[in-house]
Amino acid sequence: MKTIEDLAVAGKRVLVRADLNVPLKDGHVTDDGRIKASLPTLNALTSRGAKVIVCAHLGRPKGKPDPRYSLAPVAARLGELLGRPVKLAADTVGPSAHAAVAALRPGGLVMLENLRFNEGETSRSDLDRGFFADRLAGLADEYVADGFGAMHRKHASVYDVALRLPAAVGYLVEAEVLALGRLTGEIRRPYVVVLGGAKVADKFSAIASLIAAADQILIGGAMAFPFLAAKGFKVGTSLLEAGQVDIAACYLAQAAMTGTEIVLPSDVIAAAEPAPDIPYAVVAADAIPEDQAGLDIGPESAALFAATIRQAGTVFWNGPMGVFELPPFAGGTTAVAQALTESDAFTVVGGGDSGAAIRALSFSDARFGYVSTGGGASLEFIEGKTLPGLAALEES
Repeated sequence: MKTIEDLAVAGKRVLVRADLNVPLKDGHVTDDGRIKASLPTLNALTSRGAKVIVCAHLGRPKGKPDPRYSLAPVAARLGELLGRPVKLAADTVGPSAHAAVAALRPGGLVMLENLRFNEGETSRSDLDRGFFADRLAGLADEYVADGFGAMHRKHASVYDVALRLPAAVGYLVEAEVLALGRLTGEIRRPYVVVLGGAKVADKFSAIASLIAAADQILIGGAMAFPFLAAKGFKVGTSLLEAGQVDIAACYLAQAAMTGTEIVLPSDVIAAAEPAPDIPYAVVAADAIPEDQAGLDIGPESAALFAATIRQAGTVFWNGPMGVFELPPFAGGTTAVAQALTESDAFTVVGGGDSGAAIRALSFSDARFGYVSTGGGASLEFIEGKTLPGLAALEES
């Protein structure tokens, strides 16, 4: 794949597909990790005289404009980090976008409104997606893929545009591929995988390949409850989806055959609901009250997880251990993060939620081997799946 060093960008309109899908609260960005990760590529292009057009998505607005998902707060934060205002076009491929791009001068930068305000961005129809990609590509002379967190989606801005313009990867995607590649090549063992988070369905399919690669898999957060239920434990009102228990049972059997150890919480912190002032208690993992949910791994489990991480040679962590946003339920995630910073292993923090968690808990990204922006993309990459965004770049 080409990198931005292979493109002659001076005076050219360069469309940069970034991943700026960041959390918002009251109209402000609450975690700017992904925005900061885009800065090296954007600064390099503008310093070389490119006319930079940034495009990205935010949330799931279902193919039509929705002010709740406007990129305006993201543009404002990007401008603060760049030290200059960032103009946000009022649309993606309409009159406002064309006018904003036409006004660009070498070294200038503009952001397009949310890509997902257009049905063609995420359409499963090659024709509809291609029509939108034609309009998007028409704004630019060259294309740079720098949104690794979207590379596993066959979306117009990720896949189709890369086939229509001279294309290259930005610094972020290049770094992601190199770092995550260390989890699929010559792995330094023991290889420990830590899985958590609330988006169980998004990660469940990855477990089979991780069992084949890892020595130990530590499972916390909502990910743990299908496995605990598969062992016959009652999990109260904890997050649990139909069908996941049987799949978890199959994974436990697979791990037993391969010799991979799946480590589940022995205790959890349970409460009636996730709230800062709610009564809570540490209970055994097989004794969660029927009217309560597990909202964090317990202190015994946190100590075991941390000890396992400290003796590892390689660690991949995807997903917090509990509702880390609330202090009563942040202990497990804090213990895992602290152990990673104290380990001599090559450590990768994968997933937007994990990255947000370490920053919310006052851990610097620099204390970890690599902090991925990838989320689902990082999981699919280490599974060995073909990411459409990378495949398009290899074809172009």
